[in-house]
Amino acid sequence: MSLEPLLRDVRACTICADHLPLGPRPIVRMSPTARLLIIGQAPGTKVHESGIPWNDPSGDRLRDWLQVDKDIFYDEGRIAIMPMGFCYPGRDPKGGDNPPRPECAPAWHDKLLAHLPGIALTLLVGSYAQKRYLGARAGKTMTDSVRDFQTHLEVGFLPLPHPSWRTNAWQRKNPWFDETVLPELRSRVRAIID
Repeated sequence: MSLEPLLRDVRACTICADHLPLGPRPIVRMSPTARLLIIGQAPGTKVHESGIPWNDPSGDRLRDWLQVDKDIFYDEGRIAIMPMGFCYPGRDPKGGDNPPRPECAPAWHDKLLAHLPGIALTLLVGSYAQKRYLGARAGKTMTDSVRDFQTHLEVGFLPLPHPSWRTNAWQRKNPWFDETVLPELRSRVRAIID
């Protein structure tokens, strides 16, 4: 199956519909020519409403980290976007959103990745993507995985924290992120998508 029919199948997916408070609305963007892949967590309510991935303050922060504008960020020919959970998973009673639904990645990721032959770098945004794709190489914590980013670059991954407002305090406690990770991230992204 080529990518377009596969994406239609993904966007029509209802495998976890019974668990989604706002119903299914799978969010994914890609083209076979993409060179950068962003694997995040799951859409929030604003993204669910718009159907546009990272169309929220977290996306603004991620674009700032990458130093790319919206035109480049949403150019599917350059950047593919595939979350761990394709639909909004609902609200956690303790605060924040629920984890991504566990059905999405096993059902769709490998099939979609098979259509992305030119990916030069995959950004693993948040601990869910890092656990799946780094496996035994992942650090004990998300911070450990991000701190060890050079090791992960050797196999094509760059782990990042989730760029939510909660990351402000994390960044203040971990100044090495701004000093070492962000310059390397920006340099690699420029080289890949320019």
